[in-house]
Amino acid sequence: MPNIQVNHVSLYYEIHGAGEPLMLVAGLGSDSQSWQPIIEELSQHFLLITPDNRGTGRTVPQDAETSIQQIADDCMALASYLGFSSFNLLGHSMGGFVALDLAARYPDTVDRLILASTSTSNSKCNDVLFANWVSTLESGMDTIEWFRSIFYWLFTEHFFENENAVDAALHYAVDYPHPQSAVAFRKQVEVIAGFDCFEQLSEITAKTLVISGQEDILFPPDVSVSLVQAIPGAAFSVIAHAAHSIHMEQPQVFTECVLDFLLSKKMADRKGGHQ
Repeated sequence: MPNIQVNHVSLYYEIHGAGEPLMLVAGLGSDSQSWQPIIEELSQHFLLITPDNRGTGRTVPQDAETSIQQIADDCMALASYLGFSSFNLLGHSMGGFVALDLAARYPDTVDRLILASTSTSNSKCNDVLFANWVSTLESGMDTIEWFRSIFYWLFTEHFFENENAVDAALHYAVDYPHPQSAVAFRKQVEVIAGFDCFEQLSEITAKTLVISGQEDILFPPDVSVSLVQAIPGAAFSVIAHAAHSIHMEQPQVFTECVLDFLLSKKMADRKGGHQ
């Protein structure tokens, strides 16, 4: 898969499927590969664009200057490079911050907006938690134990009942060939702490779906619902038996939710064309 030169980084991205474009923006510490559980199904209906956010994966240099706005501008530059004047946009967690910023600053660009496990800003509790993740990573903590300590915040109790699944996920994370550096992780944590887009929500014109995991303790449903209240006409869906990493823990239900929302637009467009 290719890289393109945009905004002083070499941006890695992947393309899957065909049809109407849907860009997927990953969260803190994650890159294009975090979408693997839902790629196959979504790519049967849409052309998926999955970049590695600056500071992650195969986008280099990993220590590049980073902000939510810069990541959003990277996404815009990628869409323009690929020839899309508009596209659907799905952001998870920090990727939701990016999606909100992009949709607010470039309202004519986003057709439909999906916000998963996110809000308008990070809580003070999360700021402290994420900063602690940075400190333990930089302290040289055993990598498997570091990831395990983070998994407790990302998945439900049910996930940990399957020891083989937990071990597989841990070893995948530890053995991943394109790990995020501690410097890049710190940069992302710092930009999350400084982000607040509440005042910009009125600029969003895209039809919006907010998705929350019923057991998410980082961005609980009652936090995510603030987006629904602030974005005109936004819909809200809560997925049971899922915590923060909804698309990893409940990929089938999450995918069905996304497709129901996006394909309803196609059906409406077809009906409008016959009038």
